[in-house]
Amino acid sequence: MIKRTLLLLSLVLVSSCGSYNSIDSFYEAHKNDDQVTAVRVPRFMLSLLGNISPEMNSLIGNTKDLRYMQFPSTTPERTTFLNNQMNSMTGSSFIEVYRKNDNQKRNVVSIREKRDAVKEILIYNNNTARGSFLYFNGNFDPVKVREMAKNEDFQKLGEGIINQFNMGSTPGINEQEEPNEN
Repeated sequence: MIKRTLLLLSLVLVSSCGSYNSIDSFYEAHKNDDQVTAVRVPRFMLSLLGNISPEMNSLIGNTKDLRYMQFPSTTPERTTFLNNQMNSMTGSSFIEVYRKNDNQKRNVVSIREKRDAVKEILIYNNNTARGSFLYFNGNFDPVKVREMAKNEDFQKLGEGIINQFNMGSTPGINEQEEPNEN
């Protein structure tokens, strides 16, 4: 009887940790894929991102973990695969606060709450050419999160992350090289 109880408790613990770590699993599984941009912002660099706007500064100031990933979604099969992965990642452990579906295109904002605070925010976008997710872990005001989702401020933040870290271009590829004179 005790073994059965311990086994049951172990399974519950493992399954609850598995859903919590699904962000980690997705990030680790796809960060080395072709044409993927993956950013995990160290805490000391979060203040740089706060300079995007006053709204972002108030959000970023409460962030403990920030990740951004952009990935290709160029075939209907790949888009369906990514949409299904995100749906299963958020599943029953997140609350959807915003969703816009247009055929295979997705724009979803999901949160995980604890008492009166939002602890995690996951923003997933897929326009059937490129997909992305933006993930925050920290302590956030639910009213502020709802307002930012409504005003599409999270999408601006994703663009701001790329610009802030100058990942929009690769040095040497987009620059003209000086002719070599001999």
